Amino acid sequence: MSLTEACAELALASRICANEGVLDTFGHISMRHPDNPQRYFLSRSSSPDMVTAEGLIEYDLNSKPVRNEGLPQYSERVIHGEIYTARPDVMSVCHHHSPSFIPLLATGSDYVPINHLGAVGGIRPPWWDLHDEFGDTNMLVVTPEQGASLARALGGHRMVLMRRHGVTVVGDDVRDCAYRAVQTCRNAESLVRALSIGPVSVLSPGETRLADDITGSTTGVTRSWNSWVLGVARLEAVLPANAASAPRRATKSAPRPKRRRR
Repeated sequence: MSLTEACAELALASRICANEGVLDTFGHISMRHPDNPQRYFLSRSSSPDMVTAEGLIEYDLNSKPVRNEGLPQYSERVIHGEIYTARPDVMSVCHHHSPSFIPLLATGSDYVPINHLGAVGGIRPPWWDLHDEFGDTNMLVVTPEQGASLARALGGHRMVLMRRHGVTVVGDDVRDCAYRAVQTCRNAESLVRALSIGPVSVLSPGETRLADDITGSTTGVTRSWNSWVLGVARLEAVLPANAASAPRRATKSAPRPKRRRR
């Protein structure tokens, strides 16, 4: 895959994650540079469902833009840079605040897989609380020290839960990362619903490991990606990407039909 194709795929992944309910107005997904592990790509500050390849910014691992310094930037980009620094194996990072996770994050309830697709998040992934190390803040991860602290909490896991804030997921590539983000959100939503009924049945450690191991060796990721691409294509066919920023044209009201005299 060429760099141009990789950047197009990253932009598409952002729109997919928005369409699948992972990202809303906030949140972002990035990609390590395929040819230079000391660089990564992340969109300019933008609504995730409007990200394009032309709006991507190339960063070094200190989260400093290599060029295009004048473009607006995400304040939490250090999440990506510090994780890429700490985890050479990670090729993509997604940070989100999906509503499906908010009940868990607000109550401190652990994420557990209750079906085989949810195994991609692991059993009881680690927690991180910005307040523990940095006291009262505006809740955004904006300094290298804060990003490095989050990366330490993530450790060798695939996902870290950020108390009262959001979730950060990592993957072997962009499609893998998007897949893990979507499937863990769906599992979290089902988990919260199941807990409202009663005790839940959780996958065993062995089941979780084996279910996660086949993620990259079956057609599951590809099938899911193709389906999600189709969903984005259908949406964009109805509502072009630039529709939100286009000025609305004033329309004349249709004339009222004349009432017949009886």
